[in-house]
Amino acid sequence: MINRRHIRVKVMQSVYAIQQSHSDDILKEEKFLKNSIDKMYDLYALNLQLLVEVQKLAQKRIVLSKKKILATKEELNPNTKFIDNKLINKLMQSSSLEAYVSLHELNYWELDNEYVRIILDELLNSDLYQEYMKNPKDSFHVDKTFIVSFFKEIIAPNEKLADYFEDKMISWVDDIPFVNTWISKSLNKQKEQNPFILGSLYKDSEDKQFVSKLFQKTVLNQHNYQDDIIEKTPNWEADRIADIDMIIIKMSITEFLHFPSIPSRVSINEYIELAKDYSTNKSGYFINGVLDKLSKDYLASEKMVKTGRGLL
Repeated sequence: MINRRHIRVKVMQSVYAIQQSHSDDILKEEKFLKNSIDKMYDLYALNLQLLVEVQKLAQKRIVLSKKKILATKEELNPNTKFIDNKLINKLMQSSSLEAYVSLHELNYWELDNEYVRIILDELLNSDLYQEYMKNPKDSFHVDKTFIVSFFKEIIAPNEKLADYFEDKMISWVDDIPFVNTWISKSLNKQKEQNPFILGSLYKDSEDKQFVSKLFQKTVLNQHNYQDDIIEKTPNWEADRIADIDMIIIKMSITEFLHFPSIPSRVSINEYIELAKDYSTNKSGYFINGVLDKLSKDYLASEKMVKTGRGLL
């Protein structure tokens, strides 16, 4: 499921987009933001379905090899450990995965099956595959461990696959690392006795509301924040502060003033981490200094009110 940090990333990107386009259609931009987050679920399902399609292709190759006129002994009596993999079979039998793929018409691997072949060929040539196929142990744990490693070592870092996803939807560029981690966790948590069920996109309704509220409050109040920021950066003119840094500061101010249940230190730490990933090397120090001063002023003036213990 999507976490608060990645929600902040998506909101930051949307605030940046609305500023760069000089759009005043907040509802349209918010709809695009929510759609971008919803599409992460497509990416999640597609990667899980890819595991199934790779296994299907492997099985198809075995069937074709058996039909050869001069089939070898190995081809007539193949090792079926991979096509019998218990975790992939759970994915194949998952009614929730099948229903989602069908409902959203995610027929990518049917239309672009060369990527299934690319992944299978890379798998077959890997030491990971050879060791797994030679392993005499037959258990769900062995199968799961192999599939998690298969995903982490072969599918997740595949550049051709990443380029393909990027061509399909530009916003997936930043989503791929997060979704890959999400998939690894989902596979790792799977129990032998349970069917595979697609996880929820949001942890709860509060996280879903967090998307809209953070975006709306930041966009609608950003001009009100400008004077406060300038006051705390006397040696900087507003146009000298990087666009992303300014957005990050404004989003944090939004959390200071409009999200009483989020500790101010949590907000500051989260946005410092965003700055490390999306802005300059020195941005984290700059943003930390500005936000620390602002939070103290807002607290002293009672503009910032946090509820609960340890929320300052």
